[in-house]
Amino acid sequence: MDKSRAVVAIGKGKPVEVVTINVPDPGPGEAVVRVQACGVCHTDLHYREGGISDDYPFLLGHEAAGVVASVGEGVRDLEPGDFVVLNWRAVCGQCRACKRGRPQYCFDTHNAAQAMTLDDGTPLSPALGIGAFTERTLVAAGQCTKVDPSARAAVAGLLGCGVMAGIGAAINTGNAGPGDSVAVIGCGGVGDGAVAGADLAGARRIVAVDTDPVKLEWARQFGATHTVNAAEADAVEAIRALTDGHGADVVVDAVGVPETYTQAFYARDLAGTVVLVGVPSPEMRLELPLLDVFARGGALKSSWYGDCLPGRDFPMLVELFQQGRLPLEEFVTEEIALDEVETAFDKMHRGEVLRSVVTF
Repeated sequence: MDKSRAVVAIGKGKPVEVVTINVPDPGPGEAVVRVQACGVCHTDLHYREGGISDDYPFLLGHEAAGVVASVGEGVRDLEPGDFVVLNWRAVCGQCRACKRGRPQYCFDTHNAAQAMTLDDGTPLSPALGIGAFTERTLVAAGQCTKVDPSARAAVAGLLGCGVMAGIGAAINTGNAGPGDSVAVIGCGGVGDGAVAGADLAGARRIVAVDTDPVKLEWARQFGATHTVNAAEADAVEAIRALTDGHGADVVVDAVGVPETYTQAFYARDLAGTVVLVGVPSPEMRLELPLLDVFARGGALKSSWYGDCLPGRDFPMLVELFQQGRLPLEEFVTEEIALDEVETAFDKMHRGEVLRSVVTF
């Protein structure tokens, strides 16, 4: 068992604390990873605020890359020294989705069986089954995806959650392709990932929508050809005007509230696709005329983790980054120390950063 410094959310709404935790030696099918970098994601703040569950204390952090320190019994495709990006969906290989050749939809993903604990033995709930605001973390071996070790950890680790969710929403879920028009509503980390994904897919017109001028400028860095400030213009009308009056072929809602989903629904072309990748809260309800759903055709999809398959997508995207074809480094606003996470939450809440990244 190792000791490790870590960022922990002790109770609902309370500032996070940097404490010493216990990290068990890896058991069967597990690995201990020496974390090199971990992005500060809105999901971590949701955990701190009790928006995910009330299983405190939480070990926060999940957008991470690092080096495998040790592996447990039965782990064959991973060894100490491997540079990996962590993912929160280790597929089982046995459920009905996996057996049908659709492991990206695995219905029985898993995490490490053992618990990391506080010094007094209290079990920690790791964010998204990872918990990477720490020098070392214990995960299921299947949560480790080997990528090019020459990639900078602060950049590669962002594929572990938000950036992958956005890129995958555009490419994997929305099936955006060459010549398509794509609109993205909400230009934070996930939304800008969708913009970058649409650009990578060869979309001819990419419309970024937000109410913050700074975020709209960020979106241009990732390939947005047009921007719409929804505080100053009707988003649906603006998207239609920029797509020859028809609406976009694919509209990605990276916010996840009824208002933006409704905008996405009416801003798409006939037979177009709406992709919901922003996460709604449990109390939210949506009301649409059923006749409009029928008459407009097309597809209404939800994208969970960008419908990604980490073993397929992470190495490919890192390679595209290394080739200069995917501007992942533009997502990193600042690199910070472990004890600056609470400050990073404040900056994120104020919209001052795209991603703060803890580096070790």
